Amino acid sequence: MAKNKIKVGIWGLGRAGWGMHIDEIARYSDEFEIVAGCDIDASRPEKLAERIPGAKAYSDAEAFLKDENIELFVVAVRSAQHVDYAIRALETGKYVFLEKPVALSSAGLEKLAEAMAKHPGKLFFRHNRRYEAAFNHVSEIIESGILGKVYEIKLCRHNFQYRSDWQAIVECGGGQLNNWGPHLIDHALQFLGSPVESIWGDLKNINGLGDAEDTVKMIFRGTNGRLVDVEISGAVALPSPVYAVYGDRGALICEDEQDIRLRYLAPESGRPEIEASAATPPLTGSFGVVPKQKWIRKTIMVEPANEATVLDIYHHVYLAIRENIPCRVKPEEAFAVVKATEQIKLMNPAFPQKFDEFGK
Repeated sequence: MAKNKIKVGIWGLGRAGWGMHIDEIARYSDEFEIVAGCDIDASRPEKLAERIPGAKAYSDAEAFLKDENIELFVVAVRSAQHVDYAIRALETGKYVFLEKPVALSSAGLEKLAEAMAKHPGKLFFRHNRRYEAAFNHVSEIIESGILGKVYEIKLCRHNFQYRSDWQAIVECGGGQLNNWGPHLIDHALQFLGSPVESIWGDLKNINGLGDAEDTVKMIFRGTNGRLVDVEISGAVALPSPVYAVYGDRGALICEDEQDIRLRYLAPESGRPEIEASAATPPLTGSFGVVPKQKWIRKTIMVEPANEATVLDIYHHVYLAIRENIPCRVKPEEAFAVVKATEQIKLMNPAFPQKFDEFGK
């Protein structure tokens, strides 16, 4: 039996709207149909209409919002406009799928919360990396216990570039803290496995050609003592692994979301049942070495048991709307990401926040 397709209108046809959302929706053509697009550059909706016959082209936002054929508005405009546009879309009574960052400040979150209270169950958050295969597989390995008690996790996204678009400009809501930041902060909060005890962050502009940060260092500490160390940079010529996990029985490294390298103690190798000694050690053969342990070493492909991929999120939005199955990304989790982002911004006054996210 044919599915009841959700009719989509995309607001903002730039890198995200044009370059990501259209293709992701196409993966689920039995669940979604793009019926309209809107952009301040009138040529872009016209290109959408050429690409998707039957889709309406709008450059007038008010006319777009009044299109009764649209059931789900996708907000994919610039970061500083996310809150304002999401609220305007919610006020139509339709569903809204909001790009990250979902807001740039706590004040923005308050506005979103007010709108969500008036339109419960209508707003979804595009933290699509929650469905990333490597994140899910690494999470499964941690939960399996083979690495023992995990005490530190490192997350990195490194490259080397001289960025000159609006993502390099503070006033536009640019900077890596708002770009890759929401993805990795969301991962960090999930990986902590406990409430946050403290957050520390440092922002720098090394290679960026605007005034926004292109290099971010963050450390999250959980009440359980676990640390998550996060690095995002456009100034690293030799990238670090995207994931590194350290436990008291082993570790894993994932270089590029493709393979996972593991080294962990065999089940029969336990913690030595001896105590440290203050006695003078022998002249040879002892540097605190205990009986040899048996290690297991292997490299596996990234293939999570739940078969998640970073492109899955639209399917889960469909399930939420049509089958009332809650999305994995809860509103309070998306809000926690923004609060952590804001806390780090306040630690770094060299990057003043000059944006206006309320459409004034």
